[in-house]
Amino acid sequence: MRSMLSKRSPSPTSFYFSVRRRGAALAVICALGLGCSAEQIKEKPIHEVVVAQVEKRDVPRHSDWIGTVDGFNNATIRPQVSGYLLKISYDQGTLVQVGAPLFEIDPREFQAELDSAKGQLGEAEAKLKKTKTYVSRYRPLAKQGAISQQELDDAIQNMLASEASVVSARAQVEQALLNLEWTKIESPIQGVAGISKAQVGDLVGPSSDLATVSQLDPIKVIFPIGENAYMDVVRNQGGQSGRGRLAEIGPILQLFLSDGSAWPERGTPFVVGRNVNASTGTILIEGHFPNPKNVLRPGQFARIRVNTGTIKGALLVPQKAIDDVQGKFLVSLVSKDNVIEVRPVEVGDTFGEDWVVKKGLQEGDTVVVQGIQKAKNGMKVKPTPQTKSPKKPSKSAQRRPASGTSPSASRAPAPPLATDPLLS
Repeated sequence: MRSMLSKRSPSPTSFYFSVRRRGAALAVICALGLGCSAEQIKEKPIHEVVVAQVEKRDVPRHSDWIGTVDGFNNATIRPQVSGYLLKISYDQGTLVQVGAPLFEIDPREFQAELDSAKGQLGEAEAKLKKTKTYVSRYRPLAKQGAISQQELDDAIQNMLASEASVVSARAQVEQALLNLEWTKIESPIQGVAGISKAQVGDLVGPSSDLATVSQLDPIKVIFPIGENAYMDVVRNQGGQSGRGRLAEIGPILQLFLSDGSAWPERGTPFVVGRNVNASTGTILIEGHFPNPKNVLRPGQFARIRVNTGTIKGALLVPQKAIDDVQGKFLVSLVSKDNVIEVRPVEVGDTFGEDWVVKKGLQEGDTVVVQGIQKAKNGMKVKPTPQTKSPKKPSKSAQRRPASGTSPSASRAPAPPLATDPLLS
C-alpha cells in the first residue's frame, strides 16, 4: 500500500510551487550571468524623461482676489401709485437716458381724482371770496355801531377758515396732479434698463419691483481681501487708505474675466470698507473700471490682480514639474547619476508658467517636467533637456489661493495680458 502511494502523481498545488522554485532559481542564475543565453537575459528598459533646471531670478509679485461686478448706480424701479399696468414704454435691455419713459399705469382713476380736487379748490376759493366781501362790508358798519363787534369777529374768522380751506384744496390738487404724473414712470438715471418683471395688465403698486436700471460706465467691482494683503497694499502705496486719498493711488487694479481674458482698462480702488470681518478676516474693497461699451454687466465673475512688490532671488521651476499629492507638493529630482529622487517642496507664488519654490531645491537642480508619472524614487532614467519656447512678456507672480480653493486649480498658467477684440 505504501509503495502504491509513493508512485502516485504529485498534486497540482505541489507541482505549482515546484515550478515557482525552479523559476526563481533560474532567475538567480541568470542574474549572476552563469549559463544563461541572450534570450534569457532581458535588460530592464530605461525611461526617457524631459528635464529642466531650477532658475534663480527676481520676479514681480502680485495678489489675486475674487470679486463680483456691480453697477455704479442701480435704480430699482417701483411705481409710486397703484393701478393696472397699461404699457411698457422702453426697449428692454437697452440703454436709456434720464427721464426716458419706462412704464405707464392706467391714468383714468387719477385723472378723476385731479378733477375732483380742482372742483373742491374752486368751491374753497368761492367761499373765501364771499367771506372777504363780508369782512370788508362789516368793518365800516362796526365802526358806526350798526353791527356788533362780535359779528365782525365772526366774519373775520370765517374768512381765515376759508383761506385755510383754499390752501388745503390746492395741496390736494397738487397731490392729485403728482399721482397722475406718476402713472408715467420714467428712468431716474442713465443706464441699461433690465428686463421687465411685470406684464401689461398686472396690478402693480409701491411694493412691486418692475425693473432695474444700472449705470454701467464706470462700473464697480466689489471684492474682499485678507487683512495682511490689505496692509501690504497700503504699505506699497504710501499708506493711503481713506476715501479720496485712495483714488489718488491711480489705476493699479487689473481685471480678469471668467474666460481668463484681461479687461483692457485698469481700475482704481475707490472705497475701502469700514471694518474687517471678524469671521472671515477680510475687508471689502470697491474698485471702479471704465466700461465705455457697457460690456461688463452686474453679477459677472471678476478676478482682481494687484502688484504687491518683488520677490528677490526666487527659485523657479515649471509648474508641470510639481506634482500635487493630497495637498503635498512633490518634485522628481534627477541626480548626476541620472537616478530619480522624489522630494517634497514648499511652493509660493506662481509666475507665468513657473512656480516659486521656497524650500526643497537649489539653483541648478535638475527636475523632471515630462514623464513625471513614470518616474519613481530610485529609478534610473535617461534625461533630455527641455526645449525652451520663445520668451513671453513677463507676468507678475501670483500668490497661492486662499484656503478653500483647490490647489490644482492654481497651477494653471496666469492669463496673458492680451485683450479680446470684442472688448477693445
